[in-house]
Amino acid sequence: MTSRSAAHDLPAYLAPLPERLEELALRLVWVIVAVNLAGTVFGFWHYRFQLMNSRLVIWPAVADSPLATLCMAASLVSWKVGRNRDWIHALAFLGNLKYGFWVVFVQLAINDVLATGDPYHWFLLVSHFGMGIQALVVYRYAEFTVPAVSAATLWFGFNDLVDYFVPIVGDYHHTYFGPRLVSAGDHGVRAHDLAAAAAVGLTILGAVLALAIRIRRLENRLDAE
Repeated sequence: MTSRSAAHDLPAYLAPLPERLEELALRLVWVIVAVNLAGTVFGFWHYRFQLMNSRLVIWPAVADSPLATLCMAASLVSWKVGRNRDWIHALAFLGNLKYGFWVVFVQLAINDVLATGDPYHWFLLVSHFGMGIQALVVYRYAEFTVPAVSAATLWFGFNDLVDYFVPIVGDYHHTYFGPRLVSAGDHGVRAHDLAAAAAVGLTILGAVLALAIRIRRLENRLDAE
């Protein structure tokens, strides 16, 4: 059986989407699952050259966005069929929030898509903005338990570590993304610092939001008793 929280049991800074948009997303679950699965396939195709140049053991830390959309599809399915998995929900929330809005930031601040007008970069910006937006609906059906949020934060923190600071298998594993980040080994450019700061900041933001949502809900339950 599927269950979900009330639309407005949280303040706007924790649940910023309009209620009608949330309700529409929850009604179109299977459509969104299909879109995320298609995005996952496309994402692995997008990463194909980088994956071929990376050892198999590190692949989960390379193809960030397609794994996030796969987690989103799994999260929605597990909720819809009544077999909720808190850790999947937490991974879906943090992953789509982080990599969705990270790509938006990179396209605007690093690849300068507004000036170049590159259609492929515009496609990446719009599709990843959708990833970030869909993450903001997960709270409607998910329980952001402390163990689940902690596990997701550790995973995405590990991704940040091997992407930008301490590679453990071969070279750094961040995305080959745009001309100024095309070389994973060139960390002397300002674009690298901007991308790293955005990634770490979004990991922290996702964890804080998930825990803040849990705390506020616990407060709401205590007030209702």
